[in-house]
Amino acid sequence: MADLSIDFAGIKSPNPFWVASGPPSNTAHQAHRAFEAGWGGVVWKTIGEPIVNVSSRYSALTLGGMKMAGFNNIELISDRSPETNFDEIAEVKKRWPKHTVIASLMVDTRERWHEFVRRSADCGADGIELNFGCPHGMCERGMGSAVGQNPEVAETIVGWVMEAATIPVIVKLTPNITNVVYAARAAKRAGADAISLINTINSITNVNLDTLVPEPFVAGRSSHGGYCGPAVKPIALNMVHACAADPQVGLPISGIGGIGTWRDAAEFVALGSTSLQVCTAIMHYGFRIVEDMKDGLSAYLDSKGMRSLADLRGRAVPQVGDWQQLDLHYKRVARIDYEKCIGCNLCHIACEDGAHQCIDLVDSAPYGLGPGRVPGKPVPKVREDDCVGCNLCSIVCPVDDCITMTPVDTGRPAMSWHDYQSRLAAGTMQPLPPHP
Repeated sequence: MADLSIDFAGIKSPNPFWVASGPPSNTAHQAHRAFEAGWGGVVWKTIGEPIVNVSSRYSALTLGGMKMAGFNNIELISDRSPETNFDEIAEVKKRWPKHTVIASLMVDTRERWHEFVRRSADCGADGIELNFGCPHGMCERGMGSAVGQNPEVAETIVGWVMEAATIPVIVKLTPNITNVVYAARAAKRAGADAISLINTINSITNVNLDTLVPEPFVAGRSSHGGYCGPAVKPIALNMVHACAADPQVGLPISGIGGIGTWRDAAEFVALGSTSLQVCTAIMHYGFRIVEDMKDGLSAYLDSKGMRSLADLRGRAVPQVGDWQQLDLHYKRVARIDYEKCIGCNLCHIACEDGAHQCIDLVDSAPYGLGPGRVPGKPVPKVREDDCVGCNLCSIVCPVDDCITMTPVDTGRPAMSWHDYQSRLAAGTMQPLPPHP
């Protein structure tokens, strides 16, 4: 069985799955429950000066019947005293010495950063996560994403922290920025040991069309909040890759954003993550989801002949580059398995109205009757010469593997846009004709 243990910037953990800083990591009671369920670590709900929260605090986006496809919150950092939080961290570490506990911090002045950093170490925390990402409430007080969006300010504050830090320091980055790499580089310059990303995305999930007030509703008003859950995963993967691929960053990464299954976890690791933080999925399904995530990830590694997560980490990073590096002469076409086709013809509609008009409706007789097809009703047929391989038909098809994208030999050597421009400039080729 593959080894799921990790060493994250010197912090050892029995597995990569950590409860992210948020409502599920607010108390010692929750940390105990998480570790009993099998989580490798807990990043404590952010500790700072106690705040006052509002009621209500959450809203969500439902898509196609899927609850919490996207989740929004306007809840702030811990509303409990620093004394209580640090005491409970000490309690948890005493009971679970081999599990990871990270203190998430957010304060304002240099002196307060020094104080909270020392208190984190004194209570036995394994590391510190600096919350530079909160996009609501705290940023209005000059903290959270107000820091993470300004690399110079972030570098200064990380520098303050490093003056007092005796345990590893992780900088949590905001996605509410033009290029997250600049903030990651700033963390590196200031001496941070690792980065975590992404924090939540500034959002309004919906508007109640009866009250005309967005949710969550607070006495007739609302506010922008932090967006998370499955819907943010593609954005998180992109930003994790950007940091993993940048040679100036070179820091261990704790991946966050829409992780809820072992497949999500494997994708984050393949793009460079070492530890994996989960919040929204826990709020939806509870702590026991980690059982399936550990079993599934371990089985996947075994199936690939990988002994540990280190064998998977970063393996997908080199395959992602700039568009200009892609092969202009590579081609795939859509092919339909008529034994699986149900005759819904969604592929035809999507191609006709939203893509390249290369799927015709033809007599079904030569193709037999697939599951659910009606005799005499036309079936879709791809004109392969006109297919540009856009993938849309395979995406909208409701039947798994009914439409597959199949590579075809164009008889032309690989050529990128960069190659094309270079050859045009050198006069060694003519401009490519436009698509008819």
